[in-house]
Amino acid sequence: MEITGITFVIVLVVIYLIAGIKIVRQGYQYTIEHFGRFTAVARPGFNFYLPFFYRVGRKINMMEQVLDIPGQEIITKDNAMVQVDGVVFFQVLDAAKAAYEVSDLYVAIMQLTTTNLRTVMGSMDLDETLSKRDEINARLLSVVDQATEAWGVKITRVEIKDIRPPADIVNAMGRQMKAEREKRAVILEAEGSRASNILRAEGEKQGQILEAEGRREAAFRDAEARERAAEAEAKATQVVSDAIAGGNTQAINYFIAQKYVEAVSQFATSPNAKTILFPVEATQLIGTLGGIGELARDAIGKTAQASAPPPAPRPRKGPFEGAEQ
Repeated sequence: MEITGITFVIVLVVIYLIAGIKIVRQGYQYTIEHFGRFTAVARPGFNFYLPFFYRVGRKINMMEQVLDIPGQEIITKDNAMVQVDGVVFFQVLDAAKAAYEVSDLYVAIMQLTTTNLRTVMGSMDLDETLSKRDEINARLLSVVDQATEAWGVKITRVEIKDIRPPADIVNAMGRQMKAEREKRAVILEAEGSRASNILRAEGEKQGQILEAEGRREAAFRDAEARERAAEAEAKATQVVSDAIAGGNTQAINYFIAQKYVEAVSQFATSPNAKTILFPVEATQLIGTLGGIGELARDAIGKTAQASAPPPAPRPRKGPFEGAEQ
């Protein structure tokens, strides 16, 4: 009997000791209460607390968690009703505050985020709510994080998942977007047409400048040619004048014959003349040409005389040569 009693006591002691062992998983913390009053926080791993005197109060998840904010209808500043839903990312930093400073942590965070979401988006126009999501998220994060600091919770992110305007507003926005795109297309087309006209005008301007420069160069070349022709004509006239002044009458005949032949050739090359009839005496033309021939012979004769050697001097006779004859 004594052995049985000792064994029973040993078993009770073992059960009592096993009941006092608390194994806390990684990522969690347990609050320990002594007769209902918070005394300590059990960390992950092996923990031992006397049973019946200490018990586990709350099991707090210390990992980052995601809380879904259900969809709700919000009236914007310009009286447009939109339906919005989002998510909140948070992490418990103090297990004791999260367990005893707020009754239901998840419901409290959800309600706090919902009310502040209404406040933030209600102060903005519809266009701002659709285009400034980052600003909405930042304002919500600042407000909610500051409010939950007393609960030992850190709000890491607040994100708006979806904003759904009414169907009529969506249709109006679609028409507005279409009109805006058509406006941009017309503006781009007008700008392209203007650029094309400018480039075309620039090209025509450059072409006219080059054409004017070409005409100027051609006029300069023509003037230079006329100047040289006039110089040649003046020199020829001077030569004829010098010949006449020197007593050579054939030079004037050559000059007149040259002008005569040029005038006849101009009549022959006229584009409006099919048949040319004009009184021309053959004897006058022959005489003129004869004058040209005589002028040429005189010029050749003078050249030959200038190039011929002088005649040899005659030998002088002695005083006795005439007497012998």
